[in-house]
Amino acid sequence: MKIRVVKEKCAGHARCWAQSPEIYDLDDEGYILDGDIDVPEGQERAAWLGAKSCPERALVIEDYKKDSAA
Repeated sequence: MKIRVVKEKCAGHARCWAQSPEIYDLDDEGYILDGDIDVPEGQERAAWLGAKSCPERALVIEDYKKDSAA
């Protein structure tokens, strides 16, 4: 699973990090760091929750297999 980061959409709400700090890294001002995220096996559900919590839709889920989050 991969999370594509659309940095220019990030407004610094940090909801992704609040949901899944083990997946999402922020800068000192609370904005998501640039660069796509390769989600470690077994953390797909946490990554999904963090991405879906973003009100700006700055995180795009790619290659998500629903059964891998079980």
